[in-house]
Amino acid sequence: MTETRSDRRKRRNRQVLIDAGYRVMAEKGIDAATMLEISELADVGAGTVYNYFASKDELAMAVMEQVMHRLAERIEAVTDTFADPAQVYAFGIRMVMTSATTDHRWRWLLRRSEVIAAAMFQVMGPYAIRDIKNAVGAGRYRCEDPELAWRLATSAIVGFGLAVCDGKIAPEKIDEAVVNLLGMVGVPRDEAWELARRPSPALPEE
Repeated sequence: MTETRSDRRKRRNRQVLIDAGYRVMAEKGIDAATMLEISELADVGAGTVYNYFASKDELAMAVMEQVMHRLAERIEAVTDTFADPAQVYAFGIRMVMTSATTDHRWRWLLRRSEVIAAAMFQVMGPYAIRDIKNAVGAGRYRCEDPELAWRLATSAIVGFGLAVCDGKIAPEKIDEAVVNLLGMVGVPRDEAWELARRPSPALPEE
């Protein structure tokens, strides 16, 4: 089906609003951001915003999907330099957990655990599942169902993030969390600890 000029305009306007929301919410957090600020930055009429998003929560969810997608790309920019396939997924889950506990955009969604876990599975799944399969193919992981492993991991990551943000788990427990998630993909505990303790290169800037 051919995209019409009207369709293209709507798609562009929607993306402009998401990009503006991304910037405002990165600076102020999702709760403090307003639809008026976002519409002004996007140079879209305040009332027009609601033609694309029924509420700020709906726009925030679209922003978070973009946050996740860009995080996956930034992780990939680093892991493309790794020689060990086992390190790729280990690094990736560490970076997702780090973002979930330090980025205030993520903190807003952690309270909506089912929503964020589903979004994480959908948006980041193609990267994570591929990385698990590559490590299985290299004989580094032993996992019968990479898709199931990632689905379980998303809920575990959300649970870890919530516990850290609520002060129930120390952020320093991230190594042990990585080890436990690597256990889901069949990595022996001593090997998982070695992977978890490898140096973590910085991600490219957003």
